[in-house]
Amino acid sequence: MSLNSNLLERHDSPEPTGREEKWRFTPLKRLGGLHLKATAVESNLSTVFSGSSEGFSVTVVPASTLAPRSQSDDAVVARVRETVTQCTLIEINNDVEVKEPIMLTRKNLGSAEFSRTVVVAKKHSRATLIIESFGSAILGEEIEIILEDGAKLEFISLQEWNSDAVHLGRHHAILGKDSEFTSVTISVGGSLVRLLPSVEYAGPGGSANLLGVYFATSGQHLEHRVFVDHNVGHAKSRVNYKGALAGQDARTVWFGDVFIRKEAEGTDTYEMNRNLLLTDGARADSVPNLEIETGEIVGAGHASTTGRFDEEHLFYLMSRGIAESDARRLVIRGFFAEVINEIPVEAIRDRLMKRIEDELVRVGR
Repeated sequence: MSLNSNLLERHDSPEPTGREEKWRFTPLKRLGGLHLKATAVESNLSTVFSGSSEGFSVTVVPASTLAPRSQSDDAVVARVRETVTQCTLIEINNDVEVKEPIMLTRKNLGSAEFSRTVVVAKKHSRATLIIESFGSAILGEEIEIILEDGAKLEFISLQEWNSDAVHLGRHHAILGKDSEFTSVTISVGGSLVRLLPSVEYAGPGGSANLLGVYFATSGQHLEHRVFVDHNVGHAKSRVNYKGALAGQDARTVWFGDVFIRKEAEGTDTYEMNRNLLLTDGARADSVPNLEIETGEIVGAGHASTTGRFDEEHLFYLMSRGIAESDARRLVIRGFFAEVINEIPVEAIRDRLMKRIEDELVRVGR
C-alpha cells in the first residue's frame, strides 16, 4: 500500500488484528490491551513539571478545549483522543529564549493509562523540552508539538523504562514557516516500546531533524515508525536512527516513510537507519520508504544497513593494547555518540551511555 493511501485512511482506526501492514511486526498480545476498545483504560496527565517557568507556562486544560490539530488513523491514538479528559499544555512565549531545558517526568498510575500533551512554541521562541520516562507503566500517549513561524525547538524523549513497561506513543510535530525542529528519541528500556515520530509542515522554510537511538536486549521489542509528510514546498528533513541489539529474541523494527506531495517543490530530504547486531538470536527489521509526486526537488534519498560488529575497528583498538571487552564498548559508544551528543544535558548523556554499557555487561559483550 502506498503512503498516499495511508494518508487517505487516517480517519479510520479499527482494532488491529496483526494482518495490517502497519501492525504486522508488532506482537499485539504484549500491548496490555491498549489497542482494544474493551480494555478499561484510565485518563492520566502522565507528564509532570515542577520548578520555575520563566518564559513559558505549563497548565492543565480540559481535553475538550484542546482539539487535535492533526489526523491519525492509529487505533491507540484514536482511543487516547476518546478517553483523555485533561491535557498537559506547554506554551513557550513569543520571542523568548528559554535558557535551561524544560524537564518533564512521568507520573504513572500502575494500571493501563492514556495521556495527551500539547506543546506550542510560539513565534520566534527558542527552547529545549525533555521528557524522561522511568519505572513501570502501560501507557498510550499522544504528544502534539506546534511550532509557529520562526520558532526553534529541541524535543528529547527518553524511554528508560523498567523491563516490564509497555509504551505506545505518537509524537507529532507541525512546523510553521522558517521553524526548526530537532527530535531526539532514545529507547533503552521497556518490554515493548512502539513510537510514531511524525512531522508535517504548515509553511515553507521549515526544517526537521529527527534523530533516534535504541538498544534492545533479550526479549525486548522496540519499534519506531517515522513519517515525514512534505506537504508544502521548500522544506527540509533529515532522519537518522541508530540501533543495537544483543541477546536472544531482542527485536527492533524501524520504518522510515517520507511522502513528497506534488505541491512540495524544492523539498530536501534524506533518511538513514543503521543497526548493529551484537549477538546471535537478535533480529532487526529496517524499511525506508520514499514516495515522490514531483520531480522539482533539491534532493531525496534513503539508506539502511544492518550488520555485525566491525572487526576492523575492534582489531585496531586491540592492537594498541586495549582489552577486547573495553574495545567493544568504545566502538559501540562511538556508534551512538553522534546522536546522544545532541542531548544538551551532560548528566543525561552520561547516564544513557552508562545504561548502554551496563546492558552490554549484562549480556556478556
